[in-house]
Amino acid sequence: MRVHQLRVEEVLGRILPPATIVPARLHEAMRYAVLGGGKRVRALLTFAAGEVAYAQEEPVAVAAAAVEMIHAYSLVHDDLPCMDDDQLRRGKPACHIAFDEATALLVGDSLQSLAFQVLAQQPWTSDPGRQLEMVRTLAAAAGSRGMAGGQAIDLASVGVELTLPELEFMHIHKTGALIRAAVLLGAASGTGLDGDAHARLDRFAKFSGLAFQVVDDLLDVQANTATLGKTAGKDAVQNKPTYVSLLGVTRSRELVEELRSEALASIEHLGPQARRLRELTEFIVVRSH
Repeated sequence: MRVHQLRVEEVLGRILPPATIVPARLHEAMRYAVLGGGKRVRALLTFAAGEVAYAQEEPVAVAAAAVEMIHAYSLVHDDLPCMDDDQLRRGKPACHIAFDEATALLVGDSLQSLAFQVLAQQPWTSDPGRQLEMVRTLAAAAGSRGMAGGQAIDLASVGVELTLPELEFMHIHKTGALIRAAVLLGAASGTGLDGDAHARLDRFAKFSGLAFQVVDDLLDVQANTATLGKTAGKDAVQNKPTYVSLLGVTRSRELVEELRSEALASIEHLGPQARRLRELTEFIVVRSH
């Protein structure tokens, strides 16, 4: 995993505009928000799915970088006072604290645009239809019927007691949509996947994405701020519905194990090429931050 984390960091460093280019402050803030932090779970999932599809390293690395830029933009915007109002991200001041709110807003806008630019311009396939489908996949994951829509539901649910299906619906969009896109972009970067394998990867992404969110909810109540790199306990303070508030700690832990088993069962027949997906599933459920 470390090799792929370093690889995506190198690609991101190359893609992001240098801080010496006008507008220098905006470019500096973009690099601040993206580089040198984070687990890169979504990028790692892209690489792992690319291995299942026999993808070449460069196209899958660029796809992983595009996913990471969308993720970083969402974090910058989530931390703004009009959203979750957080001052800490990845163990350092949030972008709007290190720079200012207007710059942070523009950072998110610019990272989103750049993600689609690099995904569209990379000449990695002789099939323009497949490349266009990759752009569509990422756009749908980021939009109102994906990540942004999930965030809207999250904001509207403060102080509201959701049912388990309602909570799952919110997180399938807010967290799961981009994780699903990361897996599907990795698969689309290569060749050799039939419809059954594609469906298995899609199912894997759904269960691993939900597992990621349940673990996040558990860590919010069980880990400290220094370990998380962001403010711990904010969900309870803001009266947000979570798996822990709905199910309790014990049942939430049981749910993580159920989702882990479902994710692994989904890729059981994909052979040794799915080894990294299996390893990432274990990482997702046992991580400490």
